[in-house]
Amino acid sequence: MAPDRCSTLTLAAAMLAAGLLLGSAAQAQSDAALPPVQKSGAVEYLSGGIGLDESAAIKSASRHWPLSLVFSVQAAGKAEFASDVKLEIRDAKGAAVLETTASGPFLLAKLPPGSYSLRATLAGKTLERKVQVKAGSSAQVELVWPAGTNQGRP
Repeated sequence: MAPDRCSTLTLAAAMLAAGLLLGSAAQAQSDAALPPVQKSGAVEYLSGGIGLDESAAIKSASRHWPLSLVFSVQAAGKAEFASDVKLEIRDAKGAAVLETTASGPFLLAKLPPGSYSLRATLAGKTLERKVQVKAGSSAQVELVWPAGTNQGRP
């Protein structure tokens, strides 16, 4: 190989390696901002999103989780994030597969493909939804409580 071509290939390889390292560093930083994965029975999940870094990390990771939930309360024409939501997810047979209290406005869950019913309660007000989880995709559900739903504030 000619010296010019060899140095061009070496430079291209070095640039590719640097790009991969930067991408890996950005992914590692994003993963570090994620709240810890928890387990309830056979279901892995994570919940959080308090703070910009954690919120951005969860939004980025959500495409890799079969179910992504967002909790909010309608307020003056916009939605404000909600936390401390009691969540119950049941499978098509009615068996509870996940019961937890969300520690932030986002909850990601690794559920097998199937039909599920969601029951989310905030300040005594319950919202119910049906969701279909499909293999290889991420189902996203936004639960929005009506304005005036008290989130534990006086």
